[in-house]
Amino acid sequence: MKTLALSTALYLSVNVVAAQVKVHTDMRTPTWNIIGLRYDAEISPGKWGSVFPPALKALNNKVIELPGYIIPVKVGAKFKEFMFSIVPVASCPYCGAGDIPSMVQVKMLSAIPITEKPVKLKGKFVINDSGDDRSEFFLLDAKQL
Repeated sequence: MKTLALSTALYLSVNVVAAQVKVHTDMRTPTWNIIGLRYDAEISPGKWGSVFPPALKALNNKVIELPGYIIPVKVGAKFKEFMFSIVPVASCPYCGAGDIPSMVQVKMLSAIPITEKPVKLKGKFVINDSGDDRSEFFLLDAKQL
């Protein structure tokens, strides 16, 4: 009986692993990893906010390149402003290993067409540490590479 239970468990675990399909190209780069260093902490008694470690602050106001997926914030075929992520819009950002991935709000120099494929952008990275409800990260004057 133990052998049957062990065999069944092994069979099921192998088939579950085999059934998992990679649904998108991993866009994680060293720069995305640095952006992901942001964390929440109590910054004063009873008040929580974002903490930007030194490695992340070092990117502020620097021109960087990021690969990723366009996440539209309105309806359209071409966009000058959108969110940018390491996971595509069709993928659940709350699923999989790790935390919810960081997103960057992009403001392009000129509009680019929507695509489900990854794109690479270059622009000035800006940290919004004002504590308001706007995005925390921006890629300004961006262009597609």
